[in-house]
Amino acid sequence: MLLVLQLVIICQASAQIIYVRQGGTGNGTSWSNATGNLNAALQQASEGTQIWVAKGTYLPTENSDRKISFEVPNGVQVFGGFAGNETSLALRQPEVNLTILSGEIGEPGIADNSYSIVIMDKVNGNTILDGFSITAGNANSDVQEINRTRCGGGLYIKGENGAASPIIKNCVFTGNMGRDGAAVYNNGRNGECNPTFINCTFSNNEAGLDGGAMYNDGRMNGKSNPTLSNCLFERNMGTYGGAICNATESGSCNLTLENCTFRENAAYLRGGAVFSMNGDQKCFTEISDCNFVNNYPDDQNMVFTSTQGRHDAFDIKRSEP
Repeated sequence: MLLVLQLVIICQASAQIIYVRQGGTGNGTSWSNATGNLNAALQQASEGTQIWVAKGTYLPTENSDRKISFEVPNGVQVFGGFAGNETSLALRQPEVNLTILSGEIGEPGIADNSYSIVIMDKVNGNTILDGFSITAGNANSDVQEINRTRCGGGLYIKGENGAASPIIKNCVFTGNMGRDGAAVYNNGRNGECNPTFINCTFSNNEAGLDGGAMYNDGRMNGKSNPTLSNCLFERNMGTYGGAICNATESGSCNLTLENCTFRENAAYLRGGAVFSMNGDQKCFTEISDCNFVNNYPDDQNMVFTSTQGRHDAFDIKRSEP
């Protein structure tokens, strides 16, 4: 046991850390020499690197190019919530030291904001985003194909034609817009997209189509199987699925919700909280210890709707109402 502990300490000590501080002009080797360019830090990082980001607001670009995002490389761990003098992760306070990733580029107002603020493309389970507020993305492109310009205004996770399984913790997604999955789009088409969200809040996001906060796409023989624990969905809006929309045709989509709260989410048509487009009977949601409060419409006292296939597509345990 002692040997294992020593190895862990050695690994932590040898991990490269890049320090980012708003207004910094250094090369990122320490807090006193922090860089102010988060995107440059991400481009410099390699697998195993940690990026520590101090409080402040960070934009994907200083110009008006809406396609530029913060792209998190495989195996890189990005942490916000620092005051800017900490010596360990345990000392940071994300709820106090707000670290904001904003899509507010170009002119004031959301119309010309970044399409997707954060991109995670085919990243593994060692890839972490932890302690950020992600706001004001606007994935409103008119393109027909599924991509980062029309889906996932806050975060676009791509496992399409590959696999993605990042961990997102202690993040707030608020005020994002998109055609599908205004805050988060989990793309598992012809691949796998199985992210884990822990202690995250999704509020006031709005989809022009489906999945006001999140869209889980397991179509085209793909898999989209997210796990959400201790998350809050509040006042999100979409056409189908005020908070979450699950979709599959020839693939699978299995969503796990643990100890989550859905409050005052609204769907223009069906599924105030969660909606499943279950075309080939391979779309399933497991719900345990969750609360559903004042979501609209409630569809005969149910706050979630399954259609086009099996009618037992939800397993509900110890949840209210």
